[in-house]
Amino acid sequence: MIDMLVEQVLLFLISVAANVLSSLAGGGAGLVQLPALIFLGLPFATALATHKIATVALGVGASIKHGKQGHLELPFALFILACGIPGVIVGARTVLNLPENAARISLGLLTIGLGIFSFVQTNFGQVWQPRNRDKRGMLLGGIWLFLLGFLNGSLTSGTGLFVTLLLVGWFGLDYKRATAYTMVLVGLFWNGTGALTLTMLTPAQWSWLPALILGSVIGGYWGAHLAIQKGNPVIKRVFEVVTILSGLSLIGTVLA
Repeated sequence: MIDMLVEQVLLFLISVAANVLSSLAGGGAGLVQLPALIFLGLPFATALATHKIATVALGVGASIKHGKQGHLELPFALFILACGIPGVIVGARTVLNLPENAARISLGLLTIGLGIFSFVQTNFGQVWQPRNRDKRGMLLGGIWLFLLGFLNGSLTSGTGLFVTLLLVGWFGLDYKRATAYTMVLVGLFWNGTGALTLTMLTPAQWSWLPALILGSVIGGYWGAHLAIQKGNPVIKRVFEVVTILSGLSLIGTVLA
């Protein structure tokens, strides 16, 4: 009984830490949570399914906080869902059948590069300047969202960070609005779709989920509160740190 209680407390603390960072930075819960689940003894496929289910609760926690701020435009939100969810389904159905080491190293290097890019661009994501909302811009952005959905369904770690960066760099959102979209739409709907697809293909560790889900809700709400309170400069710095660490984590899972 004591061992089980210690296990649940440890899972809860891991989940809170992972999801505070993710909600504040606009992605990256897998940086802490997925490797931790693997380290605690779960096979990769089971850890991935368990992580996906738990991160849906991150979207719930973040939605409760961001929903009060009016940062989401419904038509644009539906566009993100329509482009990304088909990619999530394809990616989740593909991940269990493909070797992933080369993809993880490539994605890790690219993620690190994005963090460095944001760091050297001092004004990046600090001002809301919507752009690329014409047909061409939406088409190209939609293609990128589909590809990011595929990565979200398959590689899982760090893809929310890519969505945040796309919303800032291509569509001209500031970091505060971009993280709101990512946490609500990716955290709740993309991850929900991935979790449903994965659990149809491989079992999750159901006994671990209560602690992980509770930690996700609390961490998601707390992180969203900090993001709203601290504003774009702090979100930008946290995004950069989490992005670089996420990239290193992806590479480390291959080299370890």
